[in-house]
Amino acid sequence: MSNRSVHSRIPVAAPLLDGRETEYVLECMSTSWISSVGRFIGEFENAFATFCEVKHAVATNNGTAALHLALVALGLQPGDEVIVPTLTYIASANVVRYCSAVPVFVDNHIQSFNLDPDEVAAKITGRTRGIIPVHVYGHPADLDPILKLAEKHGLFVLEDAAESVGARYKDRRIGGHGNCATFSFFGNKIITTGEGGMVTTNDEALAARLRLLRGQGMDLQRRYWFPVIGFNYRMTNVAAAIGLAQLERIDHHLKKRKTIAEYYDRHLASLSDRIILPTADPWVDHAYWMYTIVLRTNVLKSRDQVMRDLDDAGIETRPVFYPMHVLPPYRDAAPGPFPRADFCGSRGISLPTHGRLTEQDVDRVVEALAASVGSS
Repeated sequence: MSNRSVHSRIPVAAPLLDGRETEYVLECMSTSWISSVGRFIGEFENAFATFCEVKHAVATNNGTAALHLALVALGLQPGDEVIVPTLTYIASANVVRYCSAVPVFVDNHIQSFNLDPDEVAAKITGRTRGIIPVHVYGHPADLDPILKLAEKHGLFVLEDAAESVGARYKDRRIGGHGNCATFSFFGNKIITTGEGGMVTTNDEALAARLRLLRGQGMDLQRRYWFPVIGFNYRMTNVAAAIGLAQLERIDHHLKKRKTIAEYYDRHLASLSDRIILPTADPWVDHAYWMYTIVLRTNVLKSRDQVMRDLDDAGIETRPVFYPMHVLPPYRDAAPGPFPRADFCGSRGISLPTHGRLTEQDVDRVVEALAASVGSS
C-alpha cells in the first residue's frame, strides 16, 4: 500500500482563514459593496501602513500590478536600466519590461537567496535608474549597502516584499526603507486576499501619484477627469475585507511560520552534511514565507528526483525559482555568469510552510526528505 493511501496529502502552501474573514465578506455581500468602493479598502490600507510603520499604503489588485504601478509612479522611462536579482519570481523582471526599460541581473547569496550588494555595485552604469531588491522567501535583503549605492548614484530603491510581510530589517519592518515597497496577498502568501497587492511609502507625493494612476488616472477631486493615462489596478472591497481580517491576526500567522521553521531547523540539523538549511542573518527577523533548502553536491540525486520522492510520500514541494537568465524571454539579455543563482535554482526545494501544518506533518516531511537524500 502506498503512502498516498495511508496519509492525507500535505500541500506546500495553504491559506489560514481563521479570523473574521467570513463575517467581513458577508458584510460586503449584505451591503452590496463588493467592488472597488467600500469601507474595508481604506481600513485595510490604513491598518497595513500602521503595521509596516509607514505613512501610506495603496492597495492594488495583485502584487505584480503593485510593482508596475510603483515603477510608473517613480518615473521609469524606456531604455532605463533597473538592477534586479536573477533569482526571483519572473514578475520582478517583467514589470521592468512593461515600462520598456531594461532589467540588469545580479547574482545572489546562497543561504539567504538575496541579491549580493557587491554585484549591484558592479552593474551600475550611466543608464541605471533604480534597484529592485527582492526579499526572497521572507528573508530581507541587506538594504544598507544598497541604499548607500542608491544615494551615491541618484537611484530609486523599490523593495519587492511580495514574500516578506512582517519581516524586519534591523529595527524596522520591511516596507519603508526604500522609496517604496510592494507586497503580494496571493493565496499562498503569509496573509492573503485571494489576489491582491499593496504599495507602501513614506513619500506623500509618490502616494498621491500611485492613487491617481491606480484608478485609470482619474483626478481624485474631479470625477471622470483624466489628466494622465492610468491603469485599472484597484483592489475590491471583498478582497480588502479578507485582507483586514488576515492582518488582524498577523502576529498569529507569523508566529506559526516561525514555529514551523524552528521545528524544521531542529529536525533537519542531522542532515546538514547533505542539505543547506536556510539561516537568518543576525540583522533580520525572517518571516519564513517558505522554508527553502538547497541540496549539497554530495546528494547525487537530482533536485527533481528528490521532489518526486516526496511527492510519492504524499508531500507537495516546489522548486526554487528558475533564474531569470535561463528563461527564454531573458536568456539573450543577461550576461553572466551567475554561479550561485544557477546552483540554488537547480538544487533548491521549498518545503511545506503554512499555518495549517501540524508537528506530525512536519515529521512526515523530515522523514521523507531524510529517506530520499540519505540514499543516492
